[in-house]
Amino acid sequence: MDKQGPKRYHIITFGCQMNAHDSERIAGILQSKGLTEVVQPEEADLIVINTCSIRQKAEDKFYSQIGRFRSLKQRKPSLKIAVAGCIAQREGERITKRAPYVDLVIGPQNIYAIKDISNLQGRVFTEQEVSFLDEYEYPIQRQNPVKALVNIMYGCNNFCSYCIVPYTRGRERSRVSRDILREIKELAQKGYKEVMLLGQNVNSYKDDLDFTELLIKIGEIEGIERVRFMTSHPKDLSDRLIGLFGELRSLCEHIHLPLQSGSDRILGLMNRKYTYQKYLEKILKLRSKVPEIVITTDIITGFPQETERDHQLTLEALKEIRFDGIFSFKYSVRPNTAAANLEGHLPEETKEQRLYEINSVQDIITEEKNKVLEGREVEVMVEEISDKPDFEYMGRTRGNKLVYIKTDKAISYGTFLNVIIKKAYRHSLETEV
Repeated sequence: MDKQGPKRYHIITFGCQMNAHDSERIAGILQSKGLTEVVQPEEADLIVINTCSIRQKAEDKFYSQIGRFRSLKQRKPSLKIAVAGCIAQREGERITKRAPYVDLVIGPQNIYAIKDISNLQGRVFTEQEVSFLDEYEYPIQRQNPVKALVNIMYGCNNFCSYCIVPYTRGRERSRVSRDILREIKELAQKGYKEVMLLGQNVNSYKDDLDFTELLIKIGEIEGIERVRFMTSHPKDLSDRLIGLFGELRSLCEHIHLPLQSGSDRILGLMNRKYTYQKYLEKILKLRSKVPEIVITTDIITGFPQETERDHQLTLEALKEIRFDGIFSFKYSVRPNTAAANLEGHLPEETKEQRLYEINSVQDIITEEKNKVLEGREVEVMVEEISDKPDFEYMGRTRGNKLVYIKTDKAISYGTFLNVIIKKAYRHSLETEV
């Protein structure tokens, strides 16, 4: 590395799709400054670790990762290490005290500070009261050539008692709708076929358009064939939004709607602002509108004061609703959250057992729901080369189910195929063209 600064960078990303998109923006900034991405961190002059603080496990992974770079920095003193994301926001200067070899700490709202990496030795940027990030000041280095992540809002106002997001990403701020529409039109012109709209709670998007109006406007953009969004808060899932499913051609028949628990008592302790019955009513409305809609969810088990009865109510909810898939987690104490101060925290072995039972129930349901697709015709968009032997490509259905494609023909990314599902498994489907 010469005196002008780093020439090669490597980014490691933990966490959600919001973090993945932040990493795409960081990569765009660095490439606009002349840096080249490398596959191995040992080859880089700059390593960026984009962190997640949503659960203790993600935080442990980060500190384990940063510890491995200490010896690399000793061997290569010119190496610069930057920490971004939610842990950076929450920990700030504590990171540089714990790991003095870290050169830069930048919170999610300050990622543009990385443009001056050569001159930021030991600096920490975690201001939350900053002007809206200019999405067009630097290009975004997108990871997929036909599907794109698009932020429509940042932050969260819900303050669920277990969640650290309002403390790391701040209050809700919606992007100007014309900027969102301009970005998506540019994506369409570049050949992108699908967009995923991102926000901690997309349902509460509000500019001159509300969320449903924004979806309708996006649906009018020529070339965008599929639109998805995440994440939705059940309390804000309106009848008007439900009504768009099956009516708006581009809106995919898939929704991720976090339940978290089947117990009203636990939902109250979580400050989720809905009951199980209210949640169920929204599921029934979605299915009455689009019977085949794919619904996925999040479940937290082992929340403070959760009894065996509360746990059984969650298992009953899984059996009643029959989600297509779930993301399930053991409750993890997060600093500054209300749940951290609750009495009745459960032992790890109890949380482990309950997580096992939840996954065991859902695994059967997921496999059964996928098996129903065997012999059916579905639309698949080809997205990338297969990572599974004997299959050439991977793609997804409109319901966001992963499909492996066997073919002896070359197929361009972004191609839509109507295929018959030959074999269905718990986590994927298989077809042959």
